[in-house]
Amino acid sequence: MKRRYRRIIAKFGTNLLTAGERLDEAQVKALVDQVARLHAEGVEAIVVTSGAVAAGRSRLGVTRSRRDIPFRQVLAAVGQSQLMQAYDRLFAAHGVVVAQALLTRRDLSDRLGYLNARNTLLALLQYGVVPIVNENDAVAVEELAESRIGENDTLAALTANLVDADLLALLMTREGLYTADPQQDPAATLVRRVDRIDATVEAYAGGGEGHGTGGMVTKLQAARLATAGGADVVVASGREPEILLRLVAGEQIGTFFPATADRLESRKRWILSGLAIRGSIVIDDGAARALRERKTSLLPAGVKDVCGSFDRGEPVEITTPSEERVGCGISNYSSAEMLAIRGAKSSRIADILGYDYGAEAVHRDNLVLV
Repeated sequence: MKRRYRRIIAKFGTNLLTAGERLDEAQVKALVDQVARLHAEGVEAIVVTSGAVAAGRSRLGVTRSRRDIPFRQVLAAVGQSQLMQAYDRLFAAHGVVVAQALLTRRDLSDRLGYLNARNTLLALLQYGVVPIVNENDAVAVEELAESRIGENDTLAALTANLVDADLLALLMTREGLYTADPQQDPAATLVRRVDRIDATVEAYAGGGEGHGTGGMVTKLQAARLATAGGADVVVASGREPEILLRLVAGEQIGTFFPATADRLESRKRWILSGLAIRGSIVIDDGAARALRERKTSLLPAGVKDVCGSFDRGEPVEITTPSEERVGCGISNYSSAEMLAIRGAKSSRIADILGYDYGAEAVHRDNLVLV
């Protein structure tokens, strides 16, 4: 069978991998078998896995009543080894070598760390290894909240952008995005394709499911990030027979989000990830239209406000007054300088500041739209 995709990210949710308070090894095996078959046929695959906390809870024989962060870290530390043992054993049955990659926001937020993570994952793929990626919950403490990526859906999208994946498959227990919660509304229907994530689509998203921390909200956020980086995204049920094999072959299953941009260069993917964002620039509607329709640079005249503190050359988010995200970029000016020149014509920058670093607030070469 001809394969449509050459490099995929397969994200397995907690509820998909667990049965009650323990790992469902039969389900894990079914997914591993599919990845191994793809691997044998030349498709490169990276697994982003949840389930470490649930595995640790099962190993220690404790209940879900205690949910504080330090205890969660204990569970993650114990469960991560259990999870990797399961993956290692199941992949070894197919003669496939796996490698563990634990990441935090801090690992990806600086440019050098981002490139190091990218180079490591690409080298593993080159050697025919299947990387097993998870957020490093054992060290992502509440006191260092900025280090925590937050959801494995987000981690999967970041990984897709990191390695130039063609497809991101977000697998869970539900069949995809519904117009309403199908457990509460019998009239709810499955949304087969989403070309643009707008307010209507966002309204379809509900809360989390079961023991997992991710729900449709985080999956939409992940889809927005990955499609902007050039990957197709599918949200589907991992319990569907041979789901990964069928998705890679191009079969329509679940909810499909087509890529909204061509493959982005590595530097722009890092900007788009938003992990190093230091603040935001609020622009008017006219500037937003110019960026989207004419692909222009952002000029000071279109800037209405500045949020947060950032220096020249740091990544910033670009939003509308209604907090709609337009994109991310590298600021030509610090937050204080940007406040001083907001709304002004570019020709007046030197008069206002006594110097200038160019006519643009954010140059189009350093700007990524979403």
